[in-house]
Amino acid sequence: MCRGWGSNPGPSVLIPIIIYIIYKAILTIGLFLKQDLNTKDLETNIIVLVHGGGFGAWCWYKTISLLEDSGFKVNAIDLTGSGIHSYDTNKISSLSEYTEPLTSYLKGLGDTEKVILVGHDFGGACISYAMEMFPLKVAKAVFLCAAMLTNGHSALDMFQQQPQMDTNGILQKAQEFVYSNGKDQPPTAININKGLLRDLLFNQSPSKDLSLASVSMRPIPFAPVLEKLVLTSEKYGSVRRFYVETTDDNAIPLPLQQSMCDTNPPEKVLRLKGADHAPFFSKPQALHKTLVEIAAMPPIQAS
Repeated sequence: MCRGWGSNPGPSVLIPIIIYIIYKAILTIGLFLKQDLNTKDLETNIIVLVHGGGFGAWCWYKTISLLEDSGFKVNAIDLTGSGIHSYDTNKISSLSEYTEPLTSYLKGLGDTEKVILVGHDFGGACISYAMEMFPLKVAKAVFLCAAMLTNGHSALDMFQQQPQMDTNGILQKAQEFVYSNGKDQPPTAININKGLLRDLLFNQSPSKDLSLASVSMRPIPFAPVLEKLVLTSEKYGSVRRFYVETTDDNAIPLPLQQSMCDTNPPEKVLRLKGADHAPFFSKPQALHKTLVEIAAMPPIQAS
């Protein structure tokens, strides 16, 4: 006997209908968001992505695609000796030298152009250095599970806090120091043990991204990690700062991220649940949504 519309349809009928309704809803929401966000109306639609230690511009490939599809202009920087930049990492002697590709880019901007800087990991120290140099060219700064330091402190100072907050000591186990000037001289770079990459950096990331990282990561220059930043309230302090926490991070554990935010409070703290130290791999959509949310925040009106 045929069932009428008044009868209760079975699961075999309901499930395809429910899936179709959800699919249409997702398409509608996506279309609405795309229409609602006009990046030309934002304070700036230029986003500059600054990688962390050992990474390169390559790590942002998902984020670049998502942001460009949303109408942003995106520039992912290879810092000196990183990514496809050919310089020998062991010869980098200062933070100024390491960040030169970033500072050169900012120097080349027009007088009225501004950007949003996004710094990951040690890239947080790099964008802090750039904020101090070019505060009028940075509309907002986003610290993505990054070193957000205070005046007179180095990234090494931050990492020295970590043993108190990380019981498994993965970072210490994973670090391999390079002594290109001889064992009687300070280290010139740090390598990450490839056997510990997943545990340290990519514990929630897809295997294909771990494979990409394992053949793409380069040594981290040691001298910039030692350098203490000079940050002033007039320059660095004039730039709006935002911090994005990653809850499943083994490289910069959440308590350490929270400690930095307590010591040097940003305008707003946002959180990526379930993200490891590489949220551009493990939570690309959530990261994209967060960056768009920050970009869409209107300028603070002068009182």
